[in-house]
Amino acid sequence: MEEILRDDERLDFLLAEDLRIIQSPSVFSFSLDAVLLARFAYVPIRSGEIVDLCAGNGAIPLFLSARTKANITAVELQERLANMAERSIQYNGLENRIHMVNDDVIGIASKIGYEKYDTVTCNPPYFPAEGASEKNLLEHVAIARHEIRLTLEQAVQSASELLKQGGKAAFVHRPGRLLDIVTAMRANRLEPKRIRFVYPKEGKEANTLLIEGIKDGKPDLKVLPPLYVYGADDEYTDEVRLLLYGQQG
Repeated sequence: MEEILRDDERLDFLLAEDLRIIQSPSVFSFSLDAVLLARFAYVPIRSGEIVDLCAGNGAIPLFLSARTKANITAVELQERLANMAERSIQYNGLENRIHMVNDDVIGIASKIGYEKYDTVTCNPPYFPAEGASEKNLLEHVAIARHEIRLTLEQAVQSASELLKQGGKAAFVHRPGRLLDIVTAMRANRLEPKRIRFVYPKEGKEANTLLIEGIKDGKPDLKVLPPLYVYGADDEYTDEVRLLLYGQQG
């Protein structure tokens, strides 16, 4: 174990998938958003090609690997995070199914191929670049959370460039950016087809949205039932426990 961990890194469990992931409190740890996106996105079961953009330390590709036998390409700009993801992939013996690319999401199709992928997932930076220095002193976290190196529109454009006609792109974002993401998707030939709002608990405002579009699809948006993270007892709901742990309470 020691040879795969560096500095303050630790090896955490992905319980529902029976996998392990390298994380660091000073660099990056995945959030519930990654779990939700990986479970929400359409993936081909037996074969196909998937790309995960803004892959961070590789959580979404690892989650997806439990749902599909397709090849997964993970793209992450930050070298430290990409290296952590690469070591997690190796630790889990998934080198033949997940390929890590340490590169910019902007223009990535020119390097890994235009219009050849069945599915693209993306957990992009949520917040404007302004104020990033005050909100996050750590550069790794600031880049992951703020639009310093990648805007929402650029992420959507890259996803569209990668997808085959009829391919599906799934994003996780904040409800306040709903109109922005729908506008960007339609401007890039991605027709929104499914959307789901995630709420901390009943009676609270939604704080996360999941949205999926089809490249050159016909208009027909389905709004899925709400997902509540916590119940009245402030414990995870059965649905979220199932997503995280593979079992209900």
